[in-house]
Amino acid sequence: MADSAKFLEAIKTGYTFKGESFKLGCAMLDGNVVAGADVVVPFKTLNRHGLIAGATGTGKTKTLQVLAEGLSDASIPVLMMDIKGDLSGIAAAGTVNDKITERCQKLNIEFKATAYPTDLLTLSNQKGARLRATVSEFGPVLLSKILGLNDTQGGFVAMIFKYCDDSKLPLLDLKDFIKVLQFVSDEGKEELEKTYGKISTTSTGTILRKVIELQQQGADVFFGEKSFEVDDLMRINEDGKGMISIVRVTDLQDRPKLFSTFMLQLLAELYATCPEEGDMDKPKLVMFIDEAHLIFQEANDALLQQIETIIKLIRSKGIGIYFCTQNPMDVPASVLAQLGLKVQHALRAFTAADRKVIKQTSENYPETEFYKTEDLITQLGTGEALVTILNEKGIPTPLAHCMIRPPQSRMDILTDAEIDAVVAKSKIAAKYNEVIDSKSAYEILTEKLEDAAKREPEEKEKTKPAKKEKSIFDDPTVRSMTRTAGNTIVRTLLGVLGLGGRSRSRKSLF
Repeated sequence: MADSAKFLEAIKTGYTFKGESFKLGCAMLDGNVVAGADVVVPFKTLNRHGLIAGATGTGKTKTLQVLAEGLSDASIPVLMMDIKGDLSGIAAAGTVNDKITERCQKLNIEFKATAYPTDLLTLSNQKGARLRATVSEFGPVLLSKILGLNDTQGGFVAMIFKYCDDSKLPLLDLKDFIKVLQFVSDEGKEELEKTYGKISTTSTGTILRKVIELQQQGADVFFGEKSFEVDDLMRINEDGKGMISIVRVTDLQDRPKLFSTFMLQLLAELYATCPEEGDMDKPKLVMFIDEAHLIFQEANDALLQQIETIIKLIRSKGIGIYFCTQNPMDVPASVLAQLGLKVQHALRAFTAADRKVIKQTSENYPETEFYKTEDLITQLGTGEALVTILNEKGIPTPLAHCMIRPPQSRMDILTDAEIDAVVAKSKIAAKYNEVIDSKSAYEILTEKLEDAAKREPEEKEKTKPAKKEKSIFDDPTVRSMTRTAGNTIVRTLLGVLGLGGRSRSRKSLF
């Protein structure tokens, strides 16, 4: 039996912060909640990113929901990637039951059923405000990384972007980019090589195949207008609560390439748009990425490096990113090292590989005299987790076996009618759901080629030699007689001048 007084003192000391904070739950010792051992999350360090991990059914999603509620109450906007489709319930008030009442009593908190201000966003044709970005906004570097191109091919993509800029050919969607690729490898090849250098047909073919592969994962619905503005993710409602934007991507589970494309573009856009903020009392935006393994499983080395770089730098912009996944090993070690808040729900040890993962996971947490971490990870109950946070000095807090508070919003999904109601009252859905098809590279080049095709017969007609009126000399017999007479006269003249006969030293001019 561990010393409960010593444990209580360690938790109180480790989880006392100067600024605003949010109570996540209470620490437990020997399977029981210790009164007064509150585990709180300081808002000041939430831009240091985090990880929520655990096996299916252990309560990860509800923990994510609880954190989103606490942030919204503190006027911090939240962005959530809803892969499984089970986060929409945050827009509706929860209902109390015996289990919730019992848990609230143990944690010494009051349950207030609350519906949180929510916007539903989508990358496809699902209900919600459409998220889009133009190919031009991606830029040649990011597009090359997503397509997995080598340096030579990436340089060619940069040349295409430069040509389009110089020629005022807007690259809005993938059909624009494909049209330009086809043009520069055929009709426009000579024109481009004069200004931009040699064009490799092999490179254009490879890039075209990679773009088509991206199209097959449904990228056409993402590229285009109207581009989403990141400021719309950072709104506070009239009651002072942070808006919770839920990106519904349930149809992207089997299209990880598109999901990672969207995520990288969004992170890059946030980083490029938001100014440097330094240390803030609370973040400007916190993003939760559910089923985070989908970002990494299709990512090449260049893409992983880009993600790692953005994760490192974006916290100075006042933005926190939280990965939610079943296995903490799904997150690359270089990214895992950047995550300050760790909430580890139960893991299951069914195989030797599982036990190895559990051992590795336990080594990622601070050492503690109160728990045997490796064993405890497999014994955590639903809605319980091992928690450690960075304090204001950047030092990890003591590891706490924490009973997490229940969400105050609905722990279930919205009905279709409720989703319609949320979208109908959205202030941004109408703005982004308008279909825009501006004149861009595809239309401009198509017109150019059609005009050229129309002019070609006319120009051929102009370059034809004019027809002469037939004369006596057009007759073949007359032409032959004339040629013979002419040769005879020339030979006679050459003989008179002493130049007749064979030349002994004649040289060809050609």
